[in-house]
Amino acid sequence: MKEFFERKISLRLFPLLLVTMAIAGLSYYGANSYYELKEDSADTYKELENLIEKFQMNLASTTKENRDLSDLLIILRARNADFENEVGLVRQKISTLEKLRETDPELLQKYSKVFFLNENYIPAELSLIEPDFLLNKNKPVQIHTKTRGYLENLIRAARADGVDLSVLSGYRSFGTQASLKSQYTVVYGSASSRFSADQGYSEHQLGTTLDFTTKKNGEILVGFDSTPAYKWLTNNAHVFGFVISYPKNNKYYIFEPWHWRFVGVYLATSLYEQGKYFYDMPQRDIDSYLIKIFD
Repeated sequence: MKEFFERKISLRLFPLLLVTMAIAGLSYYGANSYYELKEDSADTYKELENLIEKFQMNLASTTKENRDLSDLLIILRARNADFENEVGLVRQKISTLEKLRETDPELLQKYSKVFFLNENYIPAELSLIEPDFLLNKNKPVQIHTKTRGYLENLIRAARADGVDLSVLSGYRSFGTQASLKSQYTVVYGSASSRFSADQGYSEHQLGTTLDFTTKKNGEILVGFDSTPAYKWLTNNAHVFGFVISYPKNNKYYIFEPWHWRFVGVYLATSLYEQGKYFYDMPQRDIDSYLIKIFD
C-alpha cells in the first residue's frame, strides 16, 4: 500500500517537475539572450559612436575645404576683375590709337609762316556748305565734311539771336591760294604779306577755316570788327569749336576779325576760358587735343 501511494505521488509531482524544469530552462535561456543582446547593443552603440565621430570629422574637413574653395573663388574673381580692367584699358588705348591714326594731324598744326602744307595736300573729306549759309548763294564754298555740322549750328544759333552772319569763303587749294596771293602782290606789292598767306601756309587749305561776313558788309571785310556778328563770334564761337586765328597784335598778319578756324570744342573752350589764342599755345599742348577735335 505504501509503495502504491509513493508511486501515485510521484506521478502527480512529475508534471510539476517538468514545468519547473521548463521554467528554469527558459529563464536560463532568457538570461543568456538578454546578456547577449546587451552585449550586441553595446557593440552597435560603439559602432554608431565611431560612425558619428567619422562623420563629424569628414564634415569638418568638408567645411574647411568648402571655406578654402570659397576663399579661392573670391581671389579668382578679384583676379578676373583686374584682368578685365586691364583688357578694358588695353582696348581703350587701342581705340585711342586707331582714332588718332584716322585723324588728320595737320588739322591742329600752326600753318601761318610756321608749318608748310605742300601742293598735294587735300583734306580727307570736303563738302559743300548749304547755300543758305553763304553770302553768295550762287558761288559754291567747300568745308571739311566733319566741320560742316559745327559751322551750320553756329550760324543757326547766331541768326536765332538776331545776328546777321554768313560765310564768304572756306576751303582753298594750294593752287587757288597761289593765284590769290599773286593778285594781291600785283596790287599791294610786298605789303600783301601782311594780310595774305603764301601758298602752303594758308589755314584755308586745311578746309577747317572760314571768312565770315554780313549781308551789309558783303565782300568788304574792313570794319567787320564793328559788327554785331564779330561781337557774337567773340562770345560764342568757342561753343561750336571755332577760334579767331589772328587777333589784334598777333605776330603773323594784320588783325583779321573775319578769319575763324575750327579746332574742336574742347580746345576752343579751353582757349576761351584761359583768355588765350591758338598761336599762343605750344604745339605740344595743342596736339593733345587732336584726339577730341571732332568730339
